[in-house]
Parts: sequence; C-alpha cells; structure tokens
Amino acid sequence: MDNQPSPEDLVRWLIKLLDVKNGDADHFAGRRKRGGVGRVFGGQVIAQALMAAERTVAEDRAAHSLHAYFLRGGSEDHEIDYAVTRDFDGGSFSNRRVVASQQGTPILNFTASFQRRQDGLRHQEARMPDVPDPDGLPSEGDLRRQFAEQMDPSQRHLFLQPRPIELRGVEGRHWLNDAPAPPYAHSWFRAVAPLPDDPRIHRAVLAFASDMTLLGTCILPHGLSWSRGEVVSASLDHAVWFHDDFRADEWLLYATDSPWSDRGRGFNRGRIFTRDGRLVASVAQEGMIRKVTPKQ
Repeated sequence: MDNQPSPEDLVRWLIKLLDVKNGDADHFAGRRKRGGVGRVFGGQVIAQALMAAERTVAEDRAAHSLHAYFLRGGSEDHEIDYAVTRDFDGGSFSNRRVVASQQGTPILNFTASFQRRQDGLRHQEARMPDVPDPDGLPSEGDLRRQFAEQMDPSQRHLFLQPRPIELRGVEGRHWLNDAPAPPYAHSWFRAVAPLPDDPRIHRAVLAFASDMTLLGTCILPHGLSWSRGEVVSASLDHAVWFHDDFRADEWLLYATDSPWSDRGRGFNRGRIFTRDGRLVASVAQEGMIRKVTPKQ
C-alpha cells in the first residue's frame, strides 16, 4: 500500500485533531478528522470536550472524571463548537459543563471534574488480568488486512485506514467469526508513536481510545458483527474515571465486560491497566444495540 502516512504523522494528526482551537467567551472549535466521512467517532467528541474543559481550569488541577451523553450523531462535514460553563472552583476541586454543537444543534452534553493533586488513602482491589503480553499478539491492522477481502468493497477503504491507536486483541475480534462468546474482552492499546510529555494530551488520547472495542463487548454472546451488517448501534452515554498517572504511548490493557443487555441497550464496563498492573482508569458505557432484520 503506497503513500501510507508514517506512525509519527498519524500521531501528529491525532494531537492536532484533539487540540481544540480557542474562540470567544469559553467557546472552542474542534477540528474535523483528516479524510473523515459520515459520522464523527464518539471518542473524538469526548476527547475534544475534555480538552476544551481543560483550557478553563488551572494547570495544577487534573481531570479525574468525565461523564458524557451523546444526543445526536455528529457529522464529519463540519467542525464542532464546544461551549464551556465554569460551574465550580473550590479549594481542591473544579467542575465544568460542556455542550458540543454543530450548526447550532447540540450533539453532546459533557461534565468533567478536576482535582488539585494530593496524597490519600490508597488501595487497589482490581487485579491485572492474566493475559498474553502484547509483543506476541498480532496487530489489529494485520487482522483487518486479512479480513478486508470478505467485506463489501464500499466499506473496505474505511476499514483499512491507518489508525493512530494500535490495538492488539487477546481473544480475537468479533468480525472474524460468528461464534457466540462470553461477554468480556481484553485489548492492549497505545499510540503508534511517542506523544509529548503533557499529561493533558495523554488523558485526551486515553479518552479517545476508551470508545474503541467497548460497545462491542455486549454483542459477543450473540455472535453478531457490524462489519457483516447484522447489528446497528449508537453510544448513549460514556464515563471515564482517571485514577493514576500513565502514558498513552506505552502499552495499556483495556479489560472490558458486559454484565447486561436487553431492551435495545447494552451496558459495558472497562478497566485500564498499565503493563506493570496499575489500574489507571475505569470506564462505563451504555449503548443502543439493535439486531438488523434481514430484508425479505
């Protein structure tokens, strides 16, 4: 495949995509994805909203949680406006509300809380899952190239686009087979090239990546796949809690599970560990999940 961007190019474009532009009175503009078509990726909107909120908070206060509700699908045809409201600045914590809009129509409601760093009581009950090391697993890019010939040609180009986040799945991907599987999955991920040292960028990249693989966990017991046109879905809400320091350009393990799905919705949880077993973030998401009825 000729004229493919380098890993450094992909990461540079990702950082620029997530780095919102300053506007007037706590308004910020989120850029469009290079070559983007159709609906905006939810992780992009979450990460841009977080970056917009970060711009209004003192640098000594780091985001420790975010909660987002998706209202409508965003379009890749337009930039996104992020309007930030400064709800609270206390001695230790700050809180921000963000409304993301396109052409005057809200697409996302978002809140984030920030804390001045301090020491506290410490424990970690969650244990690092016993999974294979990422170095011995195939990259998702390689798996996508193997699977692409089975796809509809109209979807193949988007499916094969180089990505700034490298994924290596432990159990394989649902689009590789139609066998029902338990509702849990493990994926290693990292940026494909080094990131700057700014912790805000690493939090934004993790927020971006946290929308990958998560929603698919709730369809694993049903043996269905988006790539085969068997299911339609949309994220309804998404929450991230940042627990500890990390680098998003080093391997992180995303352990996801889905304790429940029904009534056209699926609930999914995620835990993100560093390679040495530290729990650095937790994630929760509910999405709309509907089985496609074949045309007669």
